[in-house]
Amino acid sequence: MSMAFLVLFSTVSFTVEKHYCGDALIDVSVFSEVEKCASETNDIGLQKITKKPCCKDVVDLIKGQDELQKTSFDDLSLDQQLFLTIYLQSYKNLFEGLPQLVIPHKNYSPPNLVYDIQVLDQVFLI
Repeated sequence: MSMAFLVLFSTVSFTVEKHYCGDALIDVSVFSEVEKCASETNDIGLQKITKKPCCKDVVDLIKGQDELQKTSFDDLSLDQQLFLTIYLQSYKNLFEGLPQLVIPHKNYSPPNLVYDIQVLDQVFLI
C-alpha cells in the first residue's frame, strides 16, 4: 500500500502560484487562482497604458516523474520467475485453513450405568 502511494505522489505534478504586491507576499494558491489586489483589479486597464505595475505573479511548477520503468513477468530471468512463482504460491498457502475434522461420536453421550458390572462380577484387569 505504501509503495502505491509513493508511486502516486512521485508522479503527480502541480503548480504553486504566488502573488506579490511590492515585496510583500499577498496570496499563495496551489489548486486555484490567486486573489489579486483590490486596486489591481480596478485599474488593470489604466496600468497597461500609464505606468508599470507594482504587483507581480510568480508561478512555480513542481513537476513529477514522467518516466516509469514498466516490466512484465516475461522480462524476468528464469530464476527470478521461478522464485516469484514459488514465493507467491507459498504465501497463498499460508492463509488456507485446515480441513474440518469430522468426529462421528461428538454428540454421543453414553447411557447411565445402573450397576457396576465389573465390581459385581469381581472381574478386574491387572
